[in-house]
Amino acid sequence: MNFDTRALLPIVLLAGLLAWAVASDVRSRRIPNKLVLLGLVSGLALQATVTPGAGLFSEPFGALGMLKAGAGMLLGLLLLLPMYALGAMGAGDVKLMAMLGAFLGPLDILGAGLASVLAGGVLALLVALFQGSLCKVASNVKLMVLGSVLRGMSGGSARIDAPSAATGQLPYAVAIATGTVCYLLLTRYLGWSLL
Repeated sequence: MNFDTRALLPIVLLAGLLAWAVASDVRSRRIPNKLVLLGLVSGLALQATVTPGAGLFSEPFGALGMLKAGAGMLLGLLLLLPMYALGAMGAGDVKLMAMLGAFLGPLDILGAGLASVLAGGVLALLVALFQGSLCKVASNVKLMVLGSVLRGMSGGSARIDAPSAATGQLPYAVAIATGTVCYLLLTRYLGWSLL
């Protein structure tokens, strides 16, 4: 595979945006709206101005077009929206995934989303193990899911309530960035097929 040097711009741009999101989320547990807006505008601008091809991170390098960028944004938003609606994730994480959809398009945002959810699970387990709270996390998950299911079955809100003894919050931008980068590396540069 020959590397197209034009692909450096989207790689550097996306890496910078993800690094900014991770740093902000780790520091303040927030992903700034201006970061998401800058990323959306950048992703859409690249998709509108770069010559057509298989994708900004694909071979042959080129834009997917505005229609696929829009579909990627919408799908990225929809992927994490249920977790936000249940109270298990912040709005910044959902918007970050939508921003990634503008860069990746609909097919790749599915793969990146799946890889991000897997990375989030691994991250949660590692943090709980490192903090010595794995048993408490397991107990909290069981109680939250059971409570949500029972309320939903009785006609109430299925929203997941915070546990009485919280074990902490994860900066989910770390999982999104890790999952996205791993997905792109595995599929683009090592030739794996995850979907």
